[in-house]
Amino acid sequence: MVNRPPESFNAETVATLREVLNIAVAQIAEQNRTPATKAKMAETIVRNAAVGITNAVDLVSLAVREGETPAA
Repeated sequence: MVNRPPESFNAETVATLREVLNIAVAQIAEQNRTPATKAKMAETIVRNAAVGITNAVDLVSLAVREGETPAA
């Protein structure tokens, strides 16, 4: 296991990631829009952004895929 410092995002990036989450949440079934599922989707967005995926369309797609299955 490699220890590396957590990624940090500036305020503009955080605002963009929040907007990506809002767009993604709007695209999943309403019954799946629970806080737990939203958190799971947000984690997916942040994790992928941290490894270099910066295209908003790609991030939305990954988050929507994650949100199609409600969190337990």
